[in-house]
Amino acid sequence: MNDLYDAVTRRIVAALEAGTPPWIQPWSTDPADPYPANLATGRAYRGINVLLLNLQAAARQYRVNRWMTYRQALAMGAQVRKGEVGTPVILFKMKEIRAEGEPAAPDATARIVPLMRTFVVFNAAQIDGLPPKALPDPTAMPEWTPWESAELLLDASGAAISYGGSKAFYAPGQDRIQMPPRSAFAEGDAFYATALHELTHSTGHPSRCNRPLLPRQAIEAYAFEELVAEMGAAFLCAHCGLQGRLEHASYIESWLRALRQDKRLIFTAAARAQAAADYVLGLAGHGPQAQAPAASEVAA
Repeated sequence: MNDLYDAVTRRIVAALEAGTPPWIQPWSTDPADPYPANLATGRAYRGINVLLLNLQAAARQYRVNRWMTYRQALAMGAQVRKGEVGTPVILFKMKEIRAEGEPAAPDATARIVPLMRTFVVFNAAQIDGLPPKALPDPTAMPEWTPWESAELLLDASGAAISYGGSKAFYAPGQDRIQMPPRSAFAEGDAFYATALHELTHSTGHPSRCNRPLLPRQAIEAYAFEELVAEMGAAFLCAHCGLQGRLEHASYIESWLRALRQDKRLIFTAAARAQAAADYVLGLAGHGPQAQAPAASEVAA
């Protein structure tokens, strides 16, 4: 398991060093459902798997961010082309560990431990014989604008947002988001990317996701929270069809140092970012769209 943490972290570090954070998807292939998703089930991948699949899609220049296992392709009457190399993704499960002979009664003592295993998926571009209707049309554009969908997230959140000044920030003590005037932003997507970043910060409030600023050995608490907010905002931007952007490049060096020291840090940050995005999407009635595939659906 430690080897897996190390391998994933090295890929994230390399992407950051190249200036391409893997939680940002710089293209739009399917505006109706921009998350990397399982082609057989339609369910979006989550957490660290979003980063892993975005990295591979960008490296291979895949136009459609849709994936499936070898067996799922066969079940659809399709075939992975000979010589194609799949992309490992990760399945997390929680398991009860009991002492030998201990009953499985509800009040019995049990230890809950996380289990992690990898399986391999292939992009739709690596598969022949897929039904024409199975793939989204990369040229199709939605009838709605991405700004309207972002506005819905802000409205549904119920967040207190004040406008004025020249800085954007979330004030935890007042539970309030401060934004510059909308007219201060040259582009609408820049305004919404910034607003969704601050909205992700606001989900840490005890009445929401209860994400306290806990320091980690390898990174300052606030820098870690910025990493969570960057990824959470990128997930929300993807949902809205907005192109994400790195708003806090000043933190990259501290993130790189921390990632090199703590191989589990990106996993924890991705999980917290996913929880924040799920919370915001849930308030807007979109929570179920980001469900992970069940183990029986994704096992290779």
